[in-house]
Amino acid sequence: MTARTESLDSAASRVRAVDNLAVPLGPGQPSAFMHALAERDDWENLQIFGALLVDLYPIFLKPGVHHLSGFFGPAERLLREMGADIQFIPSDFRRFAPIVADLAPRVMATLAAPPDRDGYVSLSLHAGATVDELHRCGADPERVLVVEINDACPRTLGLPPDWPHRLHLDEIDVLVESERPVFTMDDAEPTDVERKIAERAAAFASDGCTLQTGIGGIPSQVVKILAAGSGGDYGVHSEMFTTGLMHLHQAGKVSNRSKGTFDGYSITTFAAGTAELYEWLDGNELVRFLPVDVVNSPENISANHEMISINGALTIDLWGQAVADTISGRQFSGIGGHEDFVAASGLELEDRSLLCLPSTSTVDGELVSRIVSVLPAGAVVTTPRHQLDVVVTEHGVAELRGRTVRERAAALADVAHPDFRDDLHAHAETLS
Repeated sequence: MTARTESLDSAASRVRAVDNLAVPLGPGQPSAFMHALAERDDWENLQIFGALLVDLYPIFLKPGVHHLSGFFGPAERLLREMGADIQFIPSDFRRFAPIVADLAPRVMATLAAPPDRDGYVSLSLHAGATVDELHRCGADPERVLVVEINDACPRTLGLPPDWPHRLHLDEIDVLVESERPVFTMDDAEPTDVERKIAERAAAFASDGCTLQTGIGGIPSQVVKILAAGSGGDYGVHSEMFTTGLMHLHQAGKVSNRSKGTFDGYSITTFAAGTAELYEWLDGNELVRFLPVDVVNSPENISANHEMISINGALTIDLWGQAVADTISGRQFSGIGGHEDFVAASGLELEDRSLLCLPSTSTVDGELVSRIVSVLPAGAVVTTPRHQLDVVVTEHGVAELRGRTVRERAAALADVAHPDFRDDLHAHAETLS
């Protein structure tokens, strides 16, 4: 049966007062549909699975509504402070797929580009972990698949036949149209400290290497340095495709010709950035969107030629344990693909996995070290010590691969802020 076009209010009425709903991570979320749900006040027990909300959806402030989140962003943190029931499900991004399959939500909703002449809607900015479950939902007459189409969504491509990155109108139960602005995000302007870190990190990128970068001032500055530099012939295999990676393409620095896996294409599972990025992605055959279990597969990551991953952390102790998603034991962000890229990018000799962080932060007016002798009680480790390869701060580079416990601790102390370095070195001498 071909999709039925309905109003947003009509589509929202398809969700029962007691029900479960799943939406994709971040830019795959159907914002107009989510806002339409908030027009109702009859919720008794509505569970919504998702991650990295891109708006302060009022639905989550309604009594009887519960959000099961795989990744916190600013919206989740603020909604939680406002009293919403926001619960974190510890999981990396790849494991979202079996989680949503196990939940088997009766209703699924996603954002998409308008249908082409063959009746296919591109999943646009997000492939992620929901692709298979969207198809299963559409094939099940007891479930409801809602697709929100928006002319502002770029029509992006997958790699058929295995990963077509699209749905057919025959699979969709309800089609809604939206003119709501699509979520955009400007590149963060790096601080002076982040610029120093980025300069050190960029030095690890040699001609022909394969790059993974994330969000934030440091990775943005790294690709800016590479775009302006003399090197090139890079490949891209990155969970997230950013405006910075577009600029790297536009500078003629990306060839993807010698990656060893998915040659000829920049590979990603979702994109977030500026309106310019979305316009550039529209119909662009150089970038392909694949499910997260493919993009973040350790086997696929490590199969790339000279894989260089650039990620961040909040705190690292002298053992090399990295805390990247909690602060004082309270959920701040999420695990995402952090561990996949940190671990898999260090499996081959020529691969390098970089964790980049400023050496200090200011808490309640006091300067504190982000490299610590031991993690405080209640700290939650995101990435275990044996997976760390390179740690970069504004004060230097700590190479940990193949070093003893004490050598690693001394290397980490060396890149700490000078105000804390002596105490860290003294503690490093006690480790064995």
